Parts: sequence; structure tokens; C-alpha cells
Amino acid sequence: MALGVAFALLTYRRVRRQARGRDRAILIGLRLAAFAVVLFCLARPAIILKAAVPQQNFLGVLVDDSRSMQIPDQDGKPRGEFIKKNFSAAESPMLAELTKRFAVRQFKFATNAERVQNSAGLTLDGTSTRLGDALDRARDELSGLPLSGLLVLSDGADTADTTFEDSLSQLKAQGIPVFTIGIGQERLGHDVQISRVDTPRRVLKGTALVVDVVVMQTGYAGQKVPLNVESDGRIIAQETITLPRDGESSTFRMHFTAPEAGLKTFQFRIPEQPAEVVKQNNVRASRLEVYDRHEKVLYYEGEPRFEAKFIRQALEGDENVQVVLLQRTNEKKYLRLGVDDENELFGGFPTTRAELFAYRSIILGSVPASAFTADQLKMIAEFVNVRGGGLLMLGGRKAFSEGGWAGTPVGEVLPVVLTPGLEQAAEYFASISIEPTREGLEHPATQINEAEKPSPERWAKLPELSTVNRISKVKAGATTLLNGADEGRTERPILSYQRYGRGKAIAFSVQDAWLWRMHASMAVEDTTHRTFWRRLLRWLVDDVPDRVEMSASQDTVEPGQPVTLVAEVRDKEYAPVNDASAVAHVTLPSGKVEDVPLDWTVAKPGEYKGVFTPSENGEFKVRVGAARAAEDLGAASLSFLAAPSVSEYFDAGMRAPLLRRLAEETGGRYYAANDTAALAEAISYSGRGVTVVDERDLWDMPVNFLLFLGIIGTEWAFRRAKGLA
Repeated sequence: MALGVAFALLTYRRVRRQARGRDRAILIGLRLAAFAVVLFCLARPAIILKAAVPQQNFLGVLVDDSRSMQIPDQDGKPRGEFIKKNFSAAESPMLAELTKRFAVRQFKFATNAERVQNSAGLTLDGTSTRLGDALDRARDELSGLPLSGLLVLSDGADTADTTFEDSLSQLKAQGIPVFTIGIGQERLGHDVQISRVDTPRRVLKGTALVVDVVVMQTGYAGQKVPLNVESDGRIIAQETITLPRDGESSTFRMHFTAPEAGLKTFQFRIPEQPAEVVKQNNVRASRLEVYDRHEKVLYYEGEPRFEAKFIRQALEGDENVQVVLLQRTNEKKYLRLGVDDENELFGGFPTTRAELFAYRSIILGSVPASAFTADQLKMIAEFVNVRGGGLLMLGGRKAFSEGGWAGTPVGEVLPVVLTPGLEQAAEYFASISIEPTREGLEHPATQINEAEKPSPERWAKLPELSTVNRISKVKAGATTLLNGADEGRTERPILSYQRYGRGKAIAFSVQDAWLWRMHASMAVEDTTHRTFWRRLLRWLVDDVPDRVEMSASQDTVEPGQPVTLVAEVRDKEYAPVNDASAVAHVTLPSGKVEDVPLDWTVAKPGEYKGVFTPSENGEFKVRVGAARAAEDLGAASLSFLAAPSVSEYFDAGMRAPLLRRLAEETGGRYYAANDTAALAEAISYSGRGVTVVDERDLWDMPVNFLLFLGIIGTEWAFRRAKGLA
């Protein structure tokens, strides 16, 4: 190399005066490059490769037979056409090339994987893709054979409940390379998808619902489309939405009511759009139990006042929420209204957990903390934390800090910050104008229109209320739905809530919400007060657990897919029961009933599990009963649906990152469907199976001669351009 440098310098020494320094540097560099090419060839380098011996090694080919392969994004043709064209017969182009080198074994996979002679019989109708199971099946069947690798043809839409990490680890441990071919477009040209719908598992009949619907699209940015909610073949709600930018998601809120009891399926649908590639992902179904029963709310008021009267009036005619009023009229004297029998609350506020926990929720009016024993205060806190009930404290002279609730167990539960010592402070009064926060505009409890729509204009027209409680802050983690401003425009939380343990606690700090019914500015026929209290109390009792609660691992499965049934069992004081007998009675679509014993899990107190595998399509109704000795602990029910899955049509773009990772981590290579010319040779030189050493000379490759000519030609052209020839 030193001689080459010296030669180059001497060669251009005579042009030093004629050429600039930069030109001389370029010419010297080109001459050195030519000299380097000559030295490379004189060294006679070679590369040694391990090449698979033709017809002595096996190659496992796994082809995707799932529904997503029907998507027509390959120049208007389904993805599966690529597989059928290249692997359906011996003379198929790619199969023929691979067969020259390997003993090819084909597998098709979707929900299950199985050996096939070729891909001519693909149905492209598999309802799920379990890539990890397919890799395991091929690896196990080809174990013990000289295996050059596995070839996977798929769009990468792995819809299994579990990841393929274990399968990947096994392939890496055994040194089996996986080559992947990605079929389909990573981003569809035109598609609208309802990605997710968030609904509660169950609601009380007549409850106003606010449901978040997540929509994603490509190709229709900014267009307005209808978003419908359907039930029993009828549209029960509709909103016109503006689609987000391409590739982005937006959340839209749908407002509707669950008017009828029973197990309901609600469908959220966007109509098919022009030129849309996938139509099946325009709809999402959500199953919801709408239950019809009396939910008892205990309202304890410490003094006679209008609030109690008008709250009870607002709930008159509501067949699902029963307000039981306990109003203290004097020391140890009470007014009881709405009780079921003469013994209910006969001695005043409940003194045992079993008696208190029989209610679904508690309202505390203008009543001081000193009206309760220490055990009762602890019971109220446990009513929320352990029992999972709802607690609502109303504003009043003896409520919140002014009632001495700061520092008590109940004060810890409340969502607002209480100040100790205010029970002895001078009386406080402020008129408040109320408006909803951003969260309050969408929350079902603060929708005061008869129709389930956000109602900011309606709130602005309501008369002012008043508060006698100094509340200025909410706790970390609490949410404020209504804010108020006093005469000095000081803002304070009016309606706030937080989750606490299994339940929720709400603070409503005004003392005269009855003015929304009786104020001179309110029309006689105005229903604002009634609507507000009905929706607030329905939210208060919403999702309060029973003594026996039941859930399923999934609400929609495929026939043959196991479902885990889980029951939580508690006694009258809502303490977990570990020695119960729990059995799930499953009613099949055909009417047959099967019993599934549920066993205590040991890992969690009061939790029982069992597994049921549906064998047919349709709705399965499950009722679990629990008992301990002769004591009936209660029952719970649910349903799930066994039907072909539609998950293959969601997030339907080809998932190249997954296929690349599978190839790269196992020593293989990823190929796009339109660039597979080097595939067969790459598998041959993977170094696996029966191989021979193949030594290939690098010095006599034509590219070396062409490179040398290119450098000399460039030097000549440069010299002529600079007048140095």
C-alpha cells in the first residue's frame, strides 16, 4: 500500500503547478482506489459458506389460512391469492424453486395448525390466528429431521390470547431460523374501524349511559359520518362525527338509555364508506346486563329541611330506586319514611354491619359526626371500602367540616379536603352559581336534559344555590363534575367523587338544590330537579356489588375455547367466605343444563373458579349459587356468547414489525411479498441441516473488473475536464 501511495504521488508530481491542491487530491485518491482494487484481486480472497445439500434437508412452510387473508389489498385481490399462486401446485413458482433444494412440508394455520399436501385447499376462513401454536406444531412434527428452517407466509395478525414468546425461545434455543414473508399493506388505503367500545358490565333499567367509542380511519380524514347505536334491530341513538386524521384515533361519546331489562347486545356501527377495503370492522358489539330491581338507599337527615322532601319527590315513580328516609326530629326520635316494615330502622341508624350492608347506598344530610358512635363511623367507612356501596354527603349546617367530620373514618372516605375545628367557627354562607366541568359535561349523572345529551346551556340558566360549608379543595385522585363560583368569583368544588376501595364516595356541598324545583324562575313543568336527582342516585347505586359476584374470562368466545368462570362469595357482613359450596349452572343454547363445580382458589379469599368449554354456537346463560352449611349465601348470573370471532378484521394492516422480529431473533430474514427472489438461496445458506462447505472466490468476481474500469474512466474524465490530460 505504501508503494501505491508513493506511485500515486510521483505520478501527479509533474502536474503540481498546473492543478489546484483539491484537484490533485482527487486524482491521487482515484489512483489509490484503482491500486487498492488490484491489490484486492492479487490477494485472491474467498468466502467459505455452509450450503444445504439439495434434497437432503427439510423446510417447513406455514401458510396463514385465517379470515384476514381474504382482505383485498393486493392490487384488489385477496392476500391469500399470493399463497395459492405460489404454493398450490408443484409447478407453482416459489414452491418449485424451493422443492429443487428442500423436502418441503406444508402446514396451514389459523385457530389450529395442520399438515397439508399443498395450499390449493385453503379456505381463508379461520376465525383467529395463533402463530405461536403453529410454530410449535411445525417444530414438533419436524423434530429429529435435518431442518434448514421454517418459512412463514402471513400478514402477521396474531390474535391469540397469549404471545409467542415461549415459541420464539424454543426456536432460538434449537437454532431454527424462521424466514417470513409479509403479505398485505401495512396501512390500508381506505378503512374506517371502531377500535374499542367501553361499556359497563351491567346497569340498572332506565339508567342513562355515556359510552366511549374509539374510532380510527385512513383515507377519509375530516369527513362526517353517522355513528349509530343499535339494539334489537333498532337505532336507539345516533351522532354525526368528524373522522380524525389518517392513522389517528379519536374517542366519541354516545348518550343513550337502557330502557328494557334483560341481557342486551348493543351494536355500535358506522355505515360502509365508498371504496372501503374492510367492512367488517365498522361495527362493534357489546353485551350488557340490564337488571330490574329495587335498589334501597338509606338517607339519614339530622334535621327537618326541604332537601329531604324534594329528593323523595324526585324519586316518586322510579320503580328501581327506593329512598328510605331516617330523619332525626329530637334526641332518639326519628321520622321513618319509605321503610318496608315497622321494624326497619326502628332503633335509628343501623348498629350492625349486616343491617347497614343490606342497603346499596347511604346519603348523609345535615347530621354531625357526633350523632354516631365510633363503631358506626367505622361501619360507614367499611360500607364503602369493604361492602362496595355508594356514599353521598350533602351540604348543610352540620355536614362536612362544620359537622366535625374531619379526622373521622368517614372524612377519610370523602373526596374533598376537610378542615378540623370548623364546627366551632362562625357560620358561613355563600350564594353559588353552578357550572359543569369538562368531565361533568359528559358524565351521565350531570346530564339534566331529558334527552341524553350534554347540557351546558341548561346549566347556565339554572338559579343560584347556596352553601354553608367551607370546601375549596378535592383530594388527589378525586374528580369534580360541578364547580361553583361565589359573589367574589372564587371557584369551589360543588359535586366531586372518588373511588374508595370497592365503592365510591360523592360530595354535593350545596344545601338547597330544591330551588331547582321551587324557584320562581323555574317553570311548573320543568323536570331539571327530578332528572338531576334520579340520575345522581342511579349513579350512586350503580355497580354496587352483591354478596355473590360472578364474571367470565371473556364475554364472547369460539366453540371449543375454554371459559373461566369466577365467583366471589361474601357473607352478610361482606367478609370473604372460603368454605362455601359454589356451583355454576350453565344453560346451553339447546336448553340442556350442565353443572360446573367452582373451587376456592386459595390465592384470593372468597374467590372460586371453574372452567367450562362451550361445544355449540349461541348464548350460554350461567347462574351460580353459593351456600355454607344450611346458609344460603346468594346467587349471581351472567351470560356469554359462543360465536366465530371477528378479531381478524380489526387492526387489519399487515404487521411487518412482528414478522421482522420473528425472523431477526431466530437468524432468518424478512421478505416483502413482492421481493422474494433471493429467498431460496438465503434459506440454503442458513447453515442448518445437512450442509457442505462452499468456497467462493471473491477476487475474480466481475464486479471487481467493472469497479477498476469505473475508477480509471472517472480519473480520465476528470483530467480532461480540468485540462490535465
